[in-house]
Amino acid sequence: MGMSEFYGTGDDRESIATIHRALELGVTFLDTADMYGSGANEELVGRAIHGRRDSVFLATKFGIVRGDDPTARRIDGSAAYVRAACDASLKRLGVETIDLYYQHRVDANTPIEETVGAMAELVRAGKVRHIGLSEASAATIRRAAAVHAIAAVQSEYSLFSRDIEDTGVISTLRELGIALVAYSPIGRGLLSGTIRRVDDLAAGDFRRSSPRFADGNFAHNAAAVDRVQAVAAEVGVTPAQLALAWVLAQGDDIVPIPGTKRVRYLEENAAAAEIQLTPLELTRLADAVPKGSAAGERYGDMSFVNR
Repeated sequence: MGMSEFYGTGDDRESIATIHRALELGVTFLDTADMYGSGANEELVGRAIHGRRDSVFLATKFGIVRGDDPTARRIDGSAAYVRAACDASLKRLGVETIDLYYQHRVDANTPIEETVGAMAELVRAGKVRHIGLSEASAATIRRAAAVHAIAAVQSEYSLFSRDIEDTGVISTLRELGIALVAYSPIGRGLLSGTIRRVDDLAAGDFRRSSPRFADGNFAHNAAAVDRVQAVAAEVGVTPAQLALAWVLAQGDDIVPIPGTKRVRYLEENAAAAEIQLTPLELTRLADAVPKGSAAGERYGDMSFVNR
């Protein structure tokens, strides 16, 4: 996402080099969406994987519709939109098949059965291999799985964001054999320890308006990051690597997708896969960032998540 929008200015050459380096390191699961850069991110990924398609497990999403106003959003899960969105994504990506196709957000005005039914048609047509949901509630996941097998559910999950542990989402996924794809596993960069002031963020960075970066909340959350940094120093890794290692330690069925647009951070993130945290280190982290201790909501408007 950050390669095309939301996290300041991007550099397509550096972004493509980052994707290529990821593939060299064996990081082959690439996640995009049609709303990132209003289609520009899919086109970027398409250029990056041209000639390398067989080395990539490609995921994209549909459902968040944008118009001329860059701040306006609406959700569309209608069957007609599912089909049209998929065809548009395939064209932008320059591929014949999407490996994992997610509904980006659940449409409160369209039964999940209709949406997943249309996605199942895409599987039968050979346009999609597997289907998934994003930010869905446990009840919605069950209804969706009754229509067609759900391979993965994408939700925010990190030391700072653990609500899905208490809402029945993780337990439902494990009961049904569905993977969890954890986005923002480094707390939108906050857990990296590199953001010391909100003014460190670029002028166009969306985090400037995020509740967790707001006055008061930021100072509270930064104090928790300081505690994470202390544990990281003892373990001998960076705070970002420690945050990723924590997510990986929660189960083999959980796949974190840290975003970056620079090779050096990609390499740092990838190295986290080799870190094996001890029970004591996990306890130290739990004490450093107790569940539910983050100040501020994940989004300014939470009405579009956990439906």
